[in-house]
Amino acid sequence: MGSYTATLTWKRGEQPFADGKYSRGHEIAFDGGFSIAGSSSPHVVRPPLSREDAADPEELFVAALSSCHMLFFLDFARRGGFVIDSYIDAPEGILGKNADGKMAMTKITLKPRVEWTGDTRPSADEIADLNHKAHEACFIANSFRGEVVIGG
Repeated sequence: MGSYTATLTWKRGEQPFADGKYSRGHEIAFDGGFSIAGSSSPHVVRPPLSREDAADPEELFVAALSSCHMLFFLDFARRGGFVIDSYIDAPEGILGKNADGKMAMTKITLKPRVEWTGDTRPSADEIADLNHKAHEACFIANSFRGEVVIGG
């Protein structure tokens, strides 16, 4: 199918390590030649040891699922003869404990707001069907053990 890579780089610098008081800030580089700042979540490791201005794994996970859903939604809408002007999602992930008592992302709620244009606009049932198809096709959602809710 495909292979996907990223390069994560973290350097301790002059900071102590054994005492746990080291920065969790790092760089995440992608194959397109761009990178973003990464860090542990400030909810897990308090600043200044984490970076509030960086993406944390939990945010990246939620964003990946939302992005995957959106891309399939756009494609299924196009195939259905619908035209979308904008798609904005503000997804929310809940970190909790799974059935084994381990920390896990347990629920992700997608909150897409779609602006439609063109002569043919989908009904509420057609929108629900587009979301259902997108969810079924999204390989990130298919890899996620928690609950995905669309709308909310």
